[in-house]
Amino acid sequence: MFHSIISRTTSIDIGDATVRLVTPKDVAAITAYYQRNRVFLQPWEPLREEAFFTETGWQRRLEQLMQLHKHKMAYYFVIQQKGSDEICGVVNYSNLVRHPFHACHVGYSLEQDCQGQGLMSRALAAANCWMFEDQGFHRIMAAYMPRNAKSEAVLKKCGFEFEGKAKDYLLINGKWEDHILTACINNNWTMPL
Repeated sequence: MFHSIISRTTSIDIGDATVRLVTPKDVAAITAYYQRNRVFLQPWEPLREEAFFTETGWQRRLEQLMQLHKHKMAYYFVIQQKGSDEICGVVNYSNLVRHPFHACHVGYSLEQDCQGQGLMSRALAAANCWMFEDQGFHRIMAAYMPRNAKSEAVLKKCGFEFEGKAKDYLLINGKWEDHILTACINNNWTMPL
């Protein structure tokens, strides 16, 4: 479906936008993304230290992310609309476990002004395809709060299926929140070489 994956640069063209791995050159753009969306994202994310919203904080974080990318322990993608240098969303894969689990978790967020355009569904589908085809994962897991209808719709559109409910699953915005657990399975999985 997404044949425009470029392995050397890990950049995925999704029509009106690009999904690519974050680089150290993105420090200003990723900082600006989180600064612009601080209030909008707050109800859906963990409490953040002030450093999370500064370029110095993101410089350190990007150094860590580059090491995680290098060792294939996590992948942090950014979304950019064509013709713009601004980052308008992120898709990140964490808790990567290879043999015998071949599974990971995914999280994501999208700029407030980009909501309702199908952008996150396309970006998540493309990044998941890369995780399945290029990285050899069998299962990608995602959780969302029951009141987050937008996230539920994105996950359903991308093939995630209900697996259960978890009480007090994640500490979000300073409060333990119940979550719906979902997963997307790679039905074409083969043992990675």
